[in-house]
Amino acid sequence: MAKEIAIDARGVWKVFGTRPEEALAAVHREGLSKTQVLERFNCVVGVADANFQIERGELFCVMGLSGSGKSTLVRHVNRLLEPTAGEILIGGDNVMDLDADGLRDLRNRRVAMVFQNFGLMPHRTVRDNVAMPLEIRGTGKARRWEEADRVLELVELTGWEDKYAHELSGGMQQRVGLARAIASDPEILLMDEPFSALDPLIRKQLQDQFMALSRDLKKTTMFITHDLDEAIRLGHRIAIMKDGRIVQIGTPEDIILNPADEYVSNFVAGISKLHMIFAHSVMTPVEEHEARHGPVPVDALQAHPEMDLDALLGLCAEGHGVVAVVDDGTTVGVIDRTGLIRAIQENQA
Repeated sequence: MAKEIAIDARGVWKVFGTRPEEALAAVHREGLSKTQVLERFNCVVGVADANFQIERGELFCVMGLSGSGKSTLVRHVNRLLEPTAGEILIGGDNVMDLDADGLRDLRNRRVAMVFQNFGLMPHRTVRDNVAMPLEIRGTGKARRWEEADRVLELVELTGWEDKYAHELSGGMQQRVGLARAIASDPEILLMDEPFSALDPLIRKQLQDQFMALSRDLKKTTMFITHDLDEAIRLGHRIAIMKDGRIVQIGTPEDIILNPADEYVSNFVAGISKLHMIFAHSVMTPVEEHEARHGPVPVDALQAHPEMDLDALLGLCAEGHGVVAVVDDGTTVGVIDRTGLIRAIQENQA
């Protein structure tokens, strides 16, 4: 069954400056680099020929260093920035064709955005901040407060409804921003480095909470980050950007095990592969194991096919040295200590 595409970006370019069309034409004609465009036209290439598709319900991370173009790119999805060229389709509708009313509807009903700097209104209570998108729609006070209280419970802020932003910690303020985005029940969440300004412990707690919410709400999410660990932890797929270009798109496992170039290789060099290799890729099929060694011990510890090497190490240490890989109640494979050690050796960084 074909996956439904929520966001479809096609050949998106953004050139900043007073001569963007002229500069872009020269790029197409002469293959100018970002530096050459700056020198000749005094223009900056923010995004260069970005092409990607995000499936409905997918958590798609865009990762890159400062200046790579990731935040510029996400702002084209809801047209906070106008592209110099290209188009973006949301649910098949071209965002570039929307008039002012259509654009307002897009931002208020279909696409919500969470920023790094929280963006809370200091004169509004937490409840009123969260209810603001519904207020803009004209929703009655009782209904919008009811919805605000519901989403505040989702982000574990029940009891803080009548407080003001200055009375909340940074992590709590970011949760209010997330609740405000969820309250509008959008099809798509755009999150521009929402946790990067927070302390590491609070950041991890919010990542955990966001992953749980993402599973429950099944919102399509485009998540911007400069932290590869965060992208790997959160994303179903990752797009890595450099100098305005997307240099690789893939699952976390793809990115780490098969980097597209030296730039990506340098990023993933310090990432442990123990969390990227899974039982299904290192197991011996159960028929093959039984032909060589006989039946799988009835008291063998069990692993799911998606259990990673790190967790498998713990299982092998606890049991008899044989782990049964079980999928929906059926043993599909076996992992022994020798096979596990070999898998670790083959996949060391």
